[in-house]
Amino acid sequence: VQLQASGGGLVQAGGSLRLSCSASGRTYSTYATGWFRQSPGKERDVVAVIRWIGGRTYYADSVKGRFTISRDNAKNTVYLQMNSLKPEDTAVYYCAAGGGLYSDSHRYGYWGQGTQVTVSS
Repeated sequence: VQLQASGGGLVQAGGSLRLSCSASGRTYSTYATGWFRQSPGKERDVVAVIRWIGGRTYYADSVKGRFTISRDNAKNTVYLQMNSLKPEDTAVYYCAAGGGLYSDSHRYGYWGQGTQVTVSS
């Protein structure tokens, strides 16, 4: 499975960005795809995850009500709509695919390249 992330950038606090993660290859072998983020000196933390079948989602408490994850099964693409962005959302965002709706990054076997999101105050 190959994952291609895009959509990062620089935005002011309160602004919005949308990230995209396109999957290719043996995508039928994964059950969920999601987003993690990592700031310098910190661990890679879950942001949001969605199951391909059924669309069940998981969100980190810090983004609930501000971020929305969605998927387009026909395009094998997962989106992360990020609204009301805060400076503390600044990080490298990674998309990942795995076997379930997990918050632990170690349970994901496939990773895309990171995309930088920077929120200025």
